[in-house]
Amino acid sequence: MEKFIYKKSAGITALSASMTEFKYKKHAHKEYAIGVTLRGIQHYHLDGSLQLSHKNGIMLFHPEQTHDGMAHDKSGLDYVMLYIDPELLLQVMEKKDIMRFTSPVVYDRMLEQKVLNLSNAILNEKDEALCSELFLSLTDRLDHSSLSTDYMRKDHVLIRKAKDMIHADLEHVLKLDEICKELQLSKYQFIRLFKAQTGISPYQYFLNCKVEHAKQVIEQSKDIYSAVAACGFVDLTHLNKHFKSVYGTTAYEYIAYLK
Repeated sequence: MEKFIYKKSAGITALSASMTEFKYKKHAHKEYAIGVTLRGIQHYHLDGSLQLSHKNGIMLFHPEQTHDGMAHDKSGLDYVMLYIDPELLLQVMEKKDIMRFTSPVVYDRMLEQKVLNLSNAILNEKDEALCSELFLSLTDRLDHSSLSTDYMRKDHVLIRKAKDMIHADLEHVLKLDEICKELQLSKYQFIRLFKAQTGISPYQYFLNCKVEHAKQVIEQSKDIYSAVAACGFVDLTHLNKHFKSVYGTTAYEYIAYLK
């Protein structure tokens, strides 16, 4: 059974997911993502390496870390995930620079419980004040547990510039020639460098950004067709197809979770 439920509170998005045959395509999120495997085994590739999160495993993703995702076998998978804006996490943890976790999967009962407490509170639409308190408790455990963090490697300056150009023009087709001209690279030099740095192609990154922007528009406007227009999708079917590959649910279904 495939089931994806999203709720948001205190600036944090919580996902409750059950999946058997569904597979996420390779993508990345702008947020930190912290999740717990409740049943089955989460099978995914992260930075080119296979990862398996068994029951009670805590999955840790830093922003823009490319991954896919699926159930390891036919018995399926249940998990929860929290998506946290980098600025919010760093503000609460009183850090200045974006950090990355040195281990993608850990087993820490206290941290697991704090992730579950916060995700359950958000999914059950508890008061925002309670969600904020539970989030603070979670970050304290992240900061003082055996988890070690180091600072993220800065993007290659050319890749950062390319990303900025892509973000600035999401409503049109990807202008690869213009980006390459600005960076003074051939098309193939750029694609090779971008993929080496990010794990996905420039076009995959462009589509990913369009979908994330569509999600933001839907959350702000509560109007699915505004997202279609603002993000340059051909129609709702086109948006739904790409939205589902990243979030497990269509944009049409996602907007229902916000009501």
